[in-house]
Amino acid sequence: MSMIDVKDLHVHYGGIHALKGVSFSVNKGEIVSMVGANGAGKTTTLRAISGILQYKGTVSFDGETLGGTAPHRIVRRGIAHSPEGRGVFPNLTVMENLEMGAFIRSDRAEIQKDFEHCFELFPRLKERVRQLAGTLSGGEQQMLAMSRALMSRPKLLMLDEPSLGLAPLIVAQIFEIVKKVNAEGMTILLVEQNARMALEISHRAYVVETGKITLSGSGRELLSDARVIDSYLGGP
Repeated sequence: MSMIDVKDLHVHYGGIHALKGVSFSVNKGEIVSMVGANGAGKTTTLRAISGILQYKGTVSFDGETLGGTAPHRIVRRGIAHSPEGRGVFPNLTVMENLEMGAFIRSDRAEIQKDFEHCFELFPRLKERVRQLAGTLSGGEQQMLAMSRALMSRPKLLMLDEPSLGLAPLIVAQIFEIVKKVNAEGMTILLVEQNARMALEISHRAYVVETGKITLSGSGRELLSDARVIDSYLGGP
């Protein structure tokens, strides 16, 4: 059974029909990517799953429907969302941001273990643990946003544009961490404009265009698909 099943998802922004019947699934242990141009509907999809946007259609998680569930309850159910633009709390320290990620938890000893795990994944955060998040570099803020999401110990981690605005070296580091977290057992739904890097690490992927899924397949299959190459990978 799929961990998350999305069926016939429709979202409107006023008179704009942003999602037009999107359907897809993510199985436990997978990295599944959604790739496509800016404005295609990828971020809208994640916001709908998180309960931030109203929608028509069905979103099921672990066999239970999420429709009408408040965003904070969706987090408690096991879905963590690292948003586009990072969304860190700029006036809180790195540690305080991480503590906010663990707000729903009370298992203090395990929380401490997860702090250390985040610092193992991102040693730079440990060096800046008392620094205000708003003073971090873009790459460091992305590391913090991912770590904060992991602190809730989710079953599903949703990452929205983790490479956006970052230098190539930092992007490579971020994607290596995504692979490592997945290897540790985390299921990941990745939204990403950097189609090549996303497809290279994905078990499966979906191409989103103007609010619809137009292609799907394994990451390897889509990397060699002529339509994907022409539209998203810079030609042959």
